[in-house]
Amino acid sequence: MQRKLMAEWLGTFSLLATVVGSGIMAERLAGGNIAVALLGNTVPTGAILVVLITVFGPISGAHFNPAVTLTFAIRKEISPRDAALYVPVQIFGGIVGVFAAHVMFDIDLINPSTTIRSGTGQWVGEFVATFGLVGTILACLKAKPSAVPMAVGLYITAAYWFTSSTSFANPAVTIARSFSDTFAGINPANVLAFVAVQLVAAVLATFFFKWLLAEEA
Repeated sequence: MQRKLMAEWLGTFSLLATVVGSGIMAERLAGGNIAVALLGNTVPTGAILVVLITVFGPISGAHFNPAVTLTFAIRKEISPRDAALYVPVQIFGGIVGVFAAHVMFDIDLINPSTTIRSGTGQWVGEFVATFGLVGTILACLKAKPSAVPMAVGLYITAAYWFTSSTSFANPAVTIARSFSDTFAGINPANVLAFVAVQLVAAVLATFFFKWLLAEEA
């Protein structure tokens, strides 16, 4: 269990260091072009997910996401006790990853975001992003488990662009990004609604894909 928790911590740390660090770098180099900055934030995020899931999947399952952990808890593929340990480790790893990005780019360690991400469009975007992420994972596990790292990386790369919220799709990521007043940030006041939508989407996706992927009688 210690190795599993360390893998979840380090994986989520690395994910957030990449999301926030690449966002800072992209914004600084984009010359005010938000589309270019978003692209510069998207590609590293998708790429690191492929790496992290490939590396840590055999150890912990490479959740890095309380919504994904909830899905596997519902499916009884992780015990409630283990799930309860995974989630705080993921959140803590994400926050420390944000702090690491701040240190690398000479930003105040704790720098709460002022970026407003709220409203029906944003919430629907998060629902779609999280529902699709869970579906991607579950469908790939059934069809071709070895494709999960690439599929998740590609899905998040796409979802950065087709969802209005730029696809947080992860409560740990959402909480951690509230500590960063940078390109990838979210105002702390907007976190609760995002997390609630993500968890609802994960639960509904879990049951929907259980039905969709069921073996014929």
